[in-house]
Amino acid sequence: MPRKRGAVIESVAPGSPAHREGLRPGDVLTAIDGEPVADAIDVMFLADGAAPALRVSRRGRERTVRLQMGGEGDPGIELRSFPVRTCRNKCVFCFVAQLPRGLRRSLYVRDEDYRMSFLYGNYITLTNLGAGDKERIVRQRLSPLYISVHSTDTRVRNALLGNPDAPDVMQELRFFARHRIGMHAQIVLCPGLNDGPGLERTLRDLASLYPALLSVAVVPVGLTAHRKKELRPVAARDARDALDIVEDLRKRFERELGDPLVHGADELYIKAGRELPPLEGYGDLPQVANGVGMVPLFLDEALKARIPRARRGAPRFLAVTGTSFEPFLRRLVERLGKKGHRVEALPVENAFFGPSVTVAGLLTGRDVVSAASPLRERFDVLLLPDVLLREGDEIFLDDLAVPDLARALKRKVVVVESTPQGLIKGVCA
Repeated sequence: MPRKRGAVIESVAPGSPAHREGLRPGDVLTAIDGEPVADAIDVMFLADGAAPALRVSRRGRERTVRLQMGGEGDPGIELRSFPVRTCRNKCVFCFVAQLPRGLRRSLYVRDEDYRMSFLYGNYITLTNLGAGDKERIVRQRLSPLYISVHSTDTRVRNALLGNPDAPDVMQELRFFARHRIGMHAQIVLCPGLNDGPGLERTLRDLASLYPALLSVAVVPVGLTAHRKKELRPVAARDARDALDIVEDLRKRFERELGDPLVHGADELYIKAGRELPPLEGYGDLPQVANGVGMVPLFLDEALKARIPRARRGAPRFLAVTGTSFEPFLRRLVERLGKKGHRVEALPVENAFFGPSVTVAGLLTGRDVVSAASPLRERFDVLLLPDVLLREGDEIFLDDLAVPDLARALKRKVVVVESTPQGLIKGVCA
């Protein structure tokens, strides 16, 4: 896919090298040291010298500006967001396809962009890469990438992706491994489709790419009440069977490679009714944002957290969480209680997406209102983990805002960081 030349400058940091040379929002950056610029990654890659020369267009007139970096490392330019490439697959488990109508437009975007994978850890399937994309990934060392594999059996994978023309994923992965591009992989476990011997084969195939293959996460398929395709959810027996394979191979890979490599998602352990591995078994937590090691990290931080004693007349708190996380949050709530703090955990069932969706991050404002309203006389302050809200904003998935929630409940609502320290800070503020 040809790359469009030029990127619009969105903002310039005051006092930065770019600001000192007179660059302004609205200027179009077309090249750095003679190399074309299309997006923020090019700036990261090209503007790392002591005095990069920037070719800039303003109202149709071009000029060259040489930045004196002075060891700052950052030119101070923020570019306008690039158009995100979207997914051409029709995955049988696609969560976006399971969303009801009426949510905000951004939720329906199915991104499949290697730049978003490199910058933000978004998962891609490698099904829309051209030769130029691969060449750029290798040349600019866009590593690591986060890749949805699901199965290394092409027939099974293509059926899962709903794309009969998807390339052989092992061939694609071997290409990046040969060029020393790091990769984190995920397998969305769909009972009856890519579990059992197929799962074991996939994990063994991926381990053959070590050390370029950095980690593998096995996560249960997420199904909402609005799905149109018939898929069986991961039941307790499915979770136990998958973890038997995962745990056996973790031990083998640890012996043979010095790295357990494969990790079951926290939700798999919860569904199976098994104790989660200790935190040290997750290394540097490369897939914590994918729900892998998040609970052990929370429990470890909660155990180490210092909790001050409650002051006289402190308010009563109700702490919102998802139904699957409530038993773990309760451990911290009990510690808070021993210090005199009056805190109660509120597990909210997801009526909007369906009760099989148990994580806090997919709760809507209306579900929180429904769950908290009957308990209004038992709390003064509602503590809301920030994962329920749009990043950088106070808006729920259903576009209900935090002030709307406070008005509906007639109670104070405080947004807290989704960590033990965040909850403690909210209670002790």
